[in-house]
Amino acid sequence: MMAGRLRHVFVLLAHSLLGACAMVPAAVPVAAPHSYARGVVSAADPRAAEAGAAMLRQGGSATDAAIATMLALTVVEPQSSGIGGGGFLVEAAADGTVETWDGRETAPAAATPEWFIGSDGKPVPFPQAVKSGLSIGVPGNLRLAAEAHQRHGKLGWAALFRPAITLAEKGFAVTPRLHDSLASAQDRAALSPAGAALFYDAAGQPLPTGTVIRNRDLAHTLRRIAKEGPDSFYTGDMADGLAQIVAGYTPVANHMVAADLATYQAKPRNALCGQYRQYRICGMGPPSSGATTVYAILKQLERFDLHALGPQSVTSWHLFAESQRLAYADRDAYLGDTDFVSVPVAGLMAGDYLAARGTQIDPARRMATVQPGIPVGIAQAGPQGLGPVEQGTTHFAIVDREGAVASYTSTVEGPFGSGLMIGGFFLNNELTDFSFVPARDGRPVANRVQGGKRPRSSMAPTVVFGPDGKAVLVIGAAGGATIPVQVAKALIGVLDFGLSAQEAIALPGLFDPDGTIMLEPNSPLLVMKPQLEALGHAVVVRPMPFKANAVQHTPGGWTGAADPRSEGAAVSE
Repeated sequence: MMAGRLRHVFVLLAHSLLGACAMVPAAVPVAAPHSYARGVVSAADPRAAEAGAAMLRQGGSATDAAIATMLALTVVEPQSSGIGGGGFLVEAAADGTVETWDGRETAPAAATPEWFIGSDGKPVPFPQAVKSGLSIGVPGNLRLAAEAHQRHGKLGWAALFRPAITLAEKGFAVTPRLHDSLASAQDRAALSPAGAALFYDAAGQPLPTGTVIRNRDLAHTLRRIAKEGPDSFYTGDMADGLAQIVAGYTPVANHMVAADLATYQAKPRNALCGQYRQYRICGMGPPSSGATTVYAILKQLERFDLHALGPQSVTSWHLFAESQRLAYADRDAYLGDTDFVSVPVAGLMAGDYLAARGTQIDPARRMATVQPGIPVGIAQAGPQGLGPVEQGTTHFAIVDREGAVASYTSTVEGPFGSGLMIGGFFLNNELTDFSFVPARDGRPVANRVQGGKRPRSSMAPTVVFGPDGKAVLVIGAAGGATIPVQVAKALIGVLDFGLSAQEAIALPGLFDPDGTIMLEPNSPLLVMKPQLEALGHAVVVRPMPFKANAVQHTPGGWTGAADPRSEGAAVSE
């Protein structure tokens, strides 16, 4: 049955592994965890989590539940994800076998490295690029869903669509978060007449919280795909219409065409797994930078006794910031689509390489400068590209009654993607995750635009296995470039600090990819600001889009965790 929204309780988290009365700083009110004997779904919206749980109750697999959750989020969280976008899926069977699926969007075949270079020879301004066909990649979520369902689905394809169709047809209430997104991103959400008519009143104001919206166009689209299968989206009149609309929205001649959709493939990729202390961490490899960056942050800190330091130590947060800087330097230099560029994945994941990188971290002072390393498999670090900061996204984590798990991160990139709506859903602006400049100093940037290529991503769906080889934690996050840091922070919270997943997700956020620490407004870590500055850090305060979800195996059974910064919830089978 529906577990309901997790009840918020304003507490400071007790750090039991320190064997003392030290207290953990909580970022926000922390929800009391619930344990369930059977399957669990955690998602950024309780209605989507319920859609996934409904599949589990019908005997569906974790894969079935993940697909139903993704489809429901298309309806109730249009600002973050949907069938107009793409995603990454990490699945693990009860025996620990891991598979990963790449449903990342692709650039049109006709795209060139100068895709974002204007007639003046300079990069196109981001607002101009995003609200045009230049930003729209071929959507991948439905192909990903179909491939995963063919391998691990138990229920019929059409059954997975029923909760989303019901939400779209009978209506869903506007939540405070959706209302805020409609207000702050009106230039995108109301860009298409269909979006303006669906989400705004006659005066052009976003519909108030609690307003019930019926998205009949989306219901019709979902009914057709449910009946006819994913090919109805990627071929035929639906694909032709989508390509034509994108072409009319694109200011260059080499635009998306129907063949780009017809030839799109969701790809099985090799999972990237590594050992951290007594745990096996598995995640998504390129074109995602998630697994390599999360693992680098952890392994570079492995020589430190984080358990003894604890989360109330300034040193812990200083070390965490410094490890981020090293990891993101490598991310920016090397990560891209391995179908187009050589990425030294094995070298970046090598324990001796990361241990050596970690020796640069000094507990007593900030590193003056950080440069990319030279891992095995590469002779010279590549040049860094230029692109806007990544934004939106959503994550959901599932375990089924047989112990199989799914960790799925889905996105349309920014709030409401490109703003272009077709068939009741928004099309992504994922191509703005490419570098806006193709080369520096005559050397190509790894994440430059190329026809058919997938842009680098920060998404980091992750599964953690205990010493017995069984999954103990399924986690991921939303929030663009902050995603690997959110996941790494939560893993340190659970694996080193001994917190529950719920407590670890709720820990304060600290983001330092390039030498300046960013803290959330009203963060408990603000009391450490003078000490961090004394260590050499520059510290700024700004809102950040943190939003994580997880399921965790505990002695009492599987428990769901949802970021209390969000409207997320865990729902049991």
